Amino acid sequence: MQSQLSANIRYTLCEVSSKTKTPHLGSCLSGVDILVALYWHVLNINPDQPTKDDRDFFLLSKGHAANLLYTTLAYRGFFPIDSLYQHGATGSQFEEHPGINAPLGVENVSGSLGHALSLATGMALTCKIQNRPNQFYVLMGDGELNEGTVWEAAMFAAGQKLDNLVAIVDFNKLQGTGESCDIMHLEKLEDKWSAFGWHSIRVDGHCQTSLLAAFEQAKHSNRPVCIVADTIKGKGISFMENDNNWHYRIPTSDELITIKEELGLS
Repeated sequence: MQSQLSANIRYTLCEVSSKTKTPHLGSCLSGVDILVALYWHVLNINPDQPTKDDRDFFLLSKGHAANLLYTTLAYRGFFPIDSLYQHGATGSQFEEHPGINAPLGVENVSGSLGHALSLATGMALTCKIQNRPNQFYVLMGDGELNEGTVWEAAMFAAGQKLDNLVAIVDFNKLQGTGESCDIMHLEKLEDKWSAFGWHSIRVDGHCQTSLLAAFEQAKHSNRPVCIVADTIKGKGISFMENDNNWHYRIPTSDELITIKEELGLS
């Protein structure tokens, strides 16, 4: 059973998509529980001091899921929830992919896939050299693992023993053009990360208990950690789950009524 918070975030994601006509809803819904675990239980952050020096950094690598990050930050108190309805509007901070004018709380520009892990390795190495306490968390999509830069960063991070770096793969098994494992040979994914020198953990990406246990385990590793989170694209909405049309489709006003009922929201 998903939490009330996850349900509220999922409904807001659907409503924002419907009202602003912005896509990639399925990709957002699969990552909700991961970000709830991070932003409410793991990350050292403070919405009142979003740029404090000792904060932890979350980098969204699957930038097309920008609405997931914006909505999570809004519920966490970084800015008003009402501002989310500017998503995709001309001149808005809330661009469809996070840009250079993104609101406070967004730590990196993203959209072109395969780059945030490389960025995080450089940031994490800098903090280790300077003996700073910052931890770095990167959320990637499984389709993003098609990019060679991901694996170059993986080798570098392992070589530098970056124990302040955690990569999370939102493994929903689908990407824009089909099933991820039909397009690239990904499985067994956790074994691939282990072979690259990472401590690898595979969990149910919709179970808070499993996610929090994995993040706690990551804190005690002496090398970078990859959490392979098995998720469902479109999670929480029966007619969206595992339907890749929702990589692009926008919910109608009638569908929003059904979505609210399915999520148990009045």
